[in-house]
Amino acid sequence: MKIFNSNSNGIKFLGISFLTLLLSCNDDFLSEEPLSSLSADNTLVSVAGFETYMTGLSWAAREEYSQDDNTFFITNFPGTDVGEDAGAEYFTYRNWISYLSSVTPEVNRNWNWAYGTILPQANTVIVYANKEENNGIWENEAQKNAFIAEAKFYRAYAHNFLANLYGDVPIVDTILNAPKYDYVREERQKVYEFARKDLEFAANWLPSADQTKPGRISKGVADHLLTEVYISLEQFDKAIESASRVIDSGEYQLMTSRFGTNQDEPGDVFSDLFKDGNYNRSSGNLESLYVWQFESFTAGGGGTRDGNQAVRNFGPFFVKITDPNGIPNVPTNEMGRGVGRVRGTIYSLYEIWNDENDIRNSVFNMRRDFYFNNPKSQYFGQLVPQRTAAEDTLRSMYSYPRKIEGEPWNLNNTSGRTSKDVYVYRLAETYLLRAEAYLRKGDASKAAEDINALRSRSKARLISENDLSLDFILDERARELLFEEPRRRTLIRMGKLVERVRKYGLLESSRNTIQDHNGLWPIPQVAIDANLGADLEQNPGY
Repeated sequence: MKIFNSNSNGIKFLGISFLTLLLSCNDDFLSEEPLSSLSADNTLVSVAGFETYMTGLSWAAREEYSQDDNTFFITNFPGTDVGEDAGAEYFTYRNWISYLSSVTPEVNRNWNWAYGTILPQANTVIVYANKEENNGIWENEAQKNAFIAEAKFYRAYAHNFLANLYGDVPIVDTILNAPKYDYVREERQKVYEFARKDLEFAANWLPSADQTKPGRISKGVADHLLTEVYISLEQFDKAIESASRVIDSGEYQLMTSRFGTNQDEPGDVFSDLFKDGNYNRSSGNLESLYVWQFESFTAGGGGTRDGNQAVRNFGPFFVKITDPNGIPNVPTNEMGRGVGRVRGTIYSLYEIWNDENDIRNSVFNMRRDFYFNNPKSQYFGQLVPQRTAAEDTLRSMYSYPRKIEGEPWNLNNTSGRTSKDVYVYRLAETYLLRAEAYLRKGDASKAAEDINALRSRSKARLISENDLSLDFILDERARELLFEEPRRRTLIRMGKLVERVRKYGLLESSRNTIQDHNGLWPIPQVAIDANLGADLEQNPGY
């Protein structure tokens, strides 16, 4: 038994029973010899095999986003200061007391993704790369360490992910050949320390950005995550150093001029960052650090669920809006077909936009006006008047950042999915992390310089050190990274989730039911029950 849950017990039992039946027969034709196998013992015996395995690990990492229709979105946005449930049938963080528990689906799914997918695969690469019998496959130590470094990045990513959400968690640093029933939770700081060591190794041995394939991990990506981990460890000077290695490397830069596929069309440089085809360095985008790759009409190009689900989850259910004659709107290639799973709050859609010059709030980056779009309607092309019905205003027609829009997946604009890539990290966040480290260290002047680098690009009013606070940095993160950054994890990491939900939560029920202990997620009950040999303690309050 393991610390992650499996929903396939029935299938396993059936498989064992079927195998027993086969073994009871003596017919020779039932004996088969496999002609190939993709097990680690057969794959991780050559450089090509390690390369294949790393492609699979990259795919598995993207499954954080695409493992199903909405886990990523429920995990990171509703029940925060920037997002909330939209449709009436969605009932996640409308009531924290009744919803968030040790059996809540995303509490279990994220635990399983980290412990059941990423950590076993990352540890497999590390263990097999260090096997003595594999010494002869490497051209040199640097080649071997580059594979180990990429696997250690993913291992650190998973441990940091777990510590951010759950606090104290088990550290898993190897692969096992027998069941383990006695996992114990390590202190959160110890988990961060483990991630720090992995990331320092990764940053030392990973290749530069220009030597890295799209979707794979470079030195700058490791240093970016290392900056966040250093902040969590309150090692602010080291955080500044690692962020500065990225910012000053010469490999990356904030994009300040139009570029890419739509640069000759109406728009601005911020909107260029989110156009299809503009996410990777090949487009001229030097702000991009780590990008999950999606590609229509390609096997495996969309993960377990086909494509990028941002439109489906963030986009309003606009096809529910009808004209005065009852004719509904239709899906379009531009807006797709959202179902209004998550919408922005008054804070994220309106209150933070207090500078009319900020291009991040331009018509190219925020959609605030809607038009009847059904050619059968006599109102076709006319502005949809404001609505007053709750379901309309909460779910079917609300403002949203246009960064979610993109070319429809497999040319199907009814699916709510697109073929555009997804930023995990871009340089703008590196500046924000360094600003946070400077501010926590007590150097507000330097922090303001980093914030102003972003505000200058966005043509927003520059700030002074007197404007700065952790809350201001969170406001700036919302302006820059709205519906990009995993907001819940950011707020939990910074110790701000409960406070900010009480202040900015969209729904009164959410603001009033969040409890102090909700600053961390509970440990999944299935993990506690499976851990028969030791007490896997629950977080207080759950």
